[in-house]
Amino acid sequence: MSESPQPHGVLVVDKPSGMTSHDVVARARRALGTPRVGHTGTLDPLATGVLPLVVGKATRLAQFLSASTKEYDAIVAFGRATDTYDAAGAVTEETGRRPTAEAVEAALAGFRGTFAQTPPAYSAKKVDGERAYARARRDEAVTPAPVTVTVEALELTGWDGDRACLTVRASAGFYVRSLAHDLGAVLGTGAHLAGLRRTRAGAFTLAQAVPFDRLRPEERPALAGLLQPLERLLPDASAVSLTPRGLERVGHGQDVGPADFAGPPPSGPGPIQLLGPDGALVALATPAAAGFLHPSIVLR
Repeated sequence: MSESPQPHGVLVVDKPSGMTSHDVVARARRALGTPRVGHTGTLDPLATGVLPLVVGKATRLAQFLSASTKEYDAIVAFGRATDTYDAAGAVTEETGRRPTAEAVEAALAGFRGTFAQTPPAYSAKKVDGERAYARARRDEAVTPAPVTVTVEALELTGWDGDRACLTVRASAGFYVRSLAHDLGAVLGTGAHLAGLRRTRAGAFTLAQAVPFDRLRPEERPALAGLLQPLERLLPDASAVSLTPRGLERVGHGQDVGPADFAGPPPSGPGPIQLLGPDGALVALATPAAAGFLHPSIVLR
């Protein structure tokens, strides 16, 4: 009996609350019957929503999805700050004060655009070679280095007098927990993140997400059919189709040039997608000399 072909692509999972991203990866490995499954950046245990998992050959492209823009629906609760900046942490400040909706709107303006953000002490950022959360759990004073982030959109979508509902679109490396904490500091009320749902990561949205409870071995054929193709990882990257000769050269790691292209030459600095005659992504390339491309990641 022949073995089933190995799955390759991106499986978008709707992560439930109370589970780590590593827990989801472990469940997906059992469900898909392959150890080649990874995530592209953790989602906090209390958070829910879009968690793209790279499967098979897609694991070699995880870096590109990790760097993509993310979108969130967030709930910020005012009057109390915690050490983890979310509802799971120990209370560090309780003021009992609440801002007005108008004050929240005004404060949000300072968190749009590009600025330096300090990640939470309870985060996976490394400090002196060790995860910050490991030191924080030992009650050691730890302050991760600020990271430059960009907030493309930040809007107040709901307000009940105690909690604000926000929509956020931000660059990789942005911590919504830090946003909640810093917003409370600016307003003088204290605040923490009470709820978070990621609605988009790069090109992947909740519309493609598989419920976590479907990650079971008996669902394997259906899950394999739901894998997003490799080329969806880089929707904005230039692409060029290869001739059969070009495909062979790429398979040997050789540079390809105009004679190997089945279509117009690509533009842009890279990475550039090299597509086989069937339209499938076979490699990523970077520009080389005199119109040639060097295959830097070969997926065949």
